[in-house]
Amino acid sequence: MGDIEAPAAGATEARPNVLLSILPTKEFALSRKGLLLIAEVLLCFLAFVCFVASTAASFVTAPLLEFLTALFLLFAYSTKLNQRFTSFHWPLMDFLRCVSASIIFFVISIISVSKYSDGASKAAGVFGFIATIVFAFDFYIIFNDLADFLRRGGQPSEGQPGHTAHPRDDSSDDDSD
Repeated sequence: MGDIEAPAAGATEARPNVLLSILPTKEFALSRKGLLLIAEVLLCFLAFVCFVASTAASFVTAPLLEFLTALFLLFAYSTKLNQRFTSFHWPLMDFLRCVSASIIFFVISIISVSKYSDGASKAAGVFGFIATIVFAFDFYIIFNDLADFLRRGGQPSEGQPGHTAHPRDDSSDDDSD
């Protein structure tokens, strides 16, 4: 019986390591991008659940797809999958995802709040409006990072990956010439 218990104890110790490799690291989860992705995942899930319970169930696909894509990007960024697959332009894909999500959530939120009268539709609309704001803030930040990247001529920043210097401060003297 001692031989049977030893592998079982080793197997239970290996399980937390597998689970920890799937979850985002504490550093990424507390970063600006990590917090935005976690907020997007949670808001999309809440909007999805509210749309499922409402009479506006025809809008259930949009929050589900945005939930899955935000969850995938949360996993990809937290496991540094984006650094292993460099053939994709990850910030541009993330930018397009945020722009489309903010437009879609804005439209379906307006329709669900104005056309349907049940409480679940109203709640889905409210979560959709909050998700619109979060997605719009995310694409604003990504746009600024992409514009800064293009101003530098495609050279990566020397600071932290999420931190960019304000190019207006550096180029303010150039405009006065």
